[in-house]
Amino acid sequence: MTGGHVPIPTFEGRIGRTRAESETHFSEPPHPGEDSPNVVIVLLDDTGFAQFGCYGSDIDTPNVDRLAANGVQFTNFHVTPLCSPTRAALLTGRSQHAVGLRTLSNFRTGYPHQIGHISNHAATVAEVLSAEGYVTFCAGKWHLARTQDSSAAGPFDQWPLGRGFDRFYGFLEGETDQFNPELTIDNHRADPPARPEDGYHLSEDLVDQLLLMISDSKGIRPDRPFLAYLPFGATHAPHQSPPDYLAKYRGRYDEGWDVVRERWYRRQLELGVIPQGTRLAPRNPGVEPWDTLPESHQRFAARLQEAFAAFLDHTDDQIGMLVDGLDRLGQLDNTILVVLSDNGASQEGGPFGVMHEMKWFNGIPEVPEEAIARLDEIGGPRSYVNYPWGWAQCGNSPFKWYKQNTHEGGVHVPLVVHWPEGIAAAERGTMRHQFVNVSDVVPTVYELLGLTPPEVFKGLEQMPVTGHSFAPVLRDASHPATNTLQYFEMSGSRALVAGSWKAVCRHVTGDDFDTEQWELYDLSVDASECDDLAAQKPEKLAELIGLWWSEAERNGVLPLDDSWVGMFSPRLDDRSPHPVNRRYRYRLPMSPIAVGTAPAPGGRGFALDARVTRAATDEGVIWATGTASAGVSMFVQDGRLVVDYNAFGDHTVLESGTEVPAGDATVSMRLKRTSRTTGTLEIAIDGAECGRCDLPVFMGIISAVGTSIGHDHGSAVSDRYAAPFPFSGTLHEVEIQLAPRTRRDNVTTARAEMARQ
Repeated sequence: MTGGHVPIPTFEGRIGRTRAESETHFSEPPHPGEDSPNVVIVLLDDTGFAQFGCYGSDIDTPNVDRLAANGVQFTNFHVTPLCSPTRAALLTGRSQHAVGLRTLSNFRTGYPHQIGHISNHAATVAEVLSAEGYVTFCAGKWHLARTQDSSAAGPFDQWPLGRGFDRFYGFLEGETDQFNPELTIDNHRADPPARPEDGYHLSEDLVDQLLLMISDSKGIRPDRPFLAYLPFGATHAPHQSPPDYLAKYRGRYDEGWDVVRERWYRRQLELGVIPQGTRLAPRNPGVEPWDTLPESHQRFAARLQEAFAAFLDHTDDQIGMLVDGLDRLGQLDNTILVVLSDNGASQEGGPFGVMHEMKWFNGIPEVPEEAIARLDEIGGPRSYVNYPWGWAQCGNSPFKWYKQNTHEGGVHVPLVVHWPEGIAAAERGTMRHQFVNVSDVVPTVYELLGLTPPEVFKGLEQMPVTGHSFAPVLRDASHPATNTLQYFEMSGSRALVAGSWKAVCRHVTGDDFDTEQWELYDLSVDASECDDLAAQKPEKLAELIGLWWSEAERNGVLPLDDSWVGMFSPRLDDRSPHPVNRRYRYRLPMSPIAVGTAPAPGGRGFALDARVTRAATDEGVIWATGTASAGVSMFVQDGRLVVDYNAFGDHTVLESGTEVPAGDATVSMRLKRTSRTTGTLEIAIDGAECGRCDLPVFMGIISAVGTSIGHDHGSAVSDRYAAPFPFSGTLHEVEIQLAPRTRRDNVTTARAEMARQ
């Protein structure tokens, strides 16, 4: 196995005084062998256990269904309750806490279990396979680097190229707009190759780019096998897809979540993806009976579920494009192809669902009576939607609870493995009901490839790979489970599976860890956690709780930490994008600045001054942040200074009463908060106020799309121009001063970020 300490290159030939007296020696780079299989890992986001057709739904997913029919389908596969930890466990084969990601990668807390990235003492599968001679590609969502390190300024050591991938095309943060994404290519920012009006969609782009990488590699070096990691943004909010997919599902879910969930559950029993006798869990708290909802609520919720179904259908077609591309290249049969989800269906849409996800995160109620006036925008470029709890629980059928919870609804998801040359014909199309965890995937890949992960990599001692290979289970349906003891933890919620028993505790922030209620289930007869046996079997519960604490200590889970206030506030020091004096200065040329690394005009005082030189006809965007769904843009148009404060589609437009003079000028804007939800906007030219207005909605968190200087790089924040509307004069400098951050700001930001992710 390669890896370990890198020796000083040695020459094994002989050097004499002349070439005639010398012997040559040529070192050979590592090579796994021309017949070594490729590895492709396709990861979906927030896709629940029931949502693929082969797991029970009526959503059209023929491509994943075909992979399952010609591969092996797992029915008892578990992940962590959140995206970054699942990715950390998936790529390393180790406990997410042990490698430093107990929760989102956005921040660090000062404890080893939350450093904001994968520990360098835990080599990723890309690093290990690259050292063996594989070429490695990643296209999609990363979310394994701290937010403050995800700008064009880096540092880049925890970006995909820093963790073993040769090429990267995708986005670094937890979500992005599917029609106007914030793209990164390798280690630099890039604009999408087309716009929504040209038919652009991120999922299609990711597959196109990944196939190009593979084709380039195989065309020139057909001897080298590849690792391809495809973590889609789908089906994380915003749920967006092309118009024909949206039209396909129109009216499909008018029956409501009670009828549909019952139908999916019956289908699951017929397919055998849940054991006979499994009951459909009762509605989660906050999920109302469909027939008691007002008609406006039903219309809104049904349309949101249509948008989700269209999004998943569209994603499945892109998986089909990938499979077809591999087949055309002659690579499909000898490719270990894994398809899975990172956690259960999302609860972040709230009880009603949301037209503008960020509005919900700002604590601003969005009642369906208002949203139904814009039903036709749902799923398109001008929407940022997420569905309500009722549809999320339907997607997690037959389980209860959701993403972020350690009950089955949060951690029990689909897994399909397809490998024609490696899976015997008699085993194809069969199911596996043995327990498997996400940390078991990479150890399985290592065993199938005949590799042993290094004990030392790049000079660093490596943590042991603690996942359990399920290669024997893949080959033989009767083989016992290789993983029989697995802990779970998320923000204080805990669970442990030991054989068929599960102990689980749904923690509420601030509750006493020592006195809160644990539940006990026998999953062999109660897969959906309906019969709590804690009172009947206190000794068994105590045994499992003790085992949980033991596993927690062994895997670096401690200390338990449910605090999140301040996690997302910038660390103000001289090694951060956020200076101590909160003063920022930008000069062109500038790449777009990622969310979390730019000064945000949300929730507190924000002062911007821009020095420009212009002719009388020069105009364009000076500064913009966000998208057409929500954002703020400052621009010059028809000689006037304009600020459009787009609060979730409700535009407050302030235009100067005087013109911006030709020649040199300083144009300014001031945002001030006047209450928790309101504020004021002022604009000035050369220090003289030339406009002021009240803001009925003062946004705290605005968008997953960041800031651009001198143009509007995404979808147009303002309806008064078409993006990018670059400033045609000379923009010398943009200077921004933020007001001091208060504890209330930290609380607001933390709540919004935890909900959003």
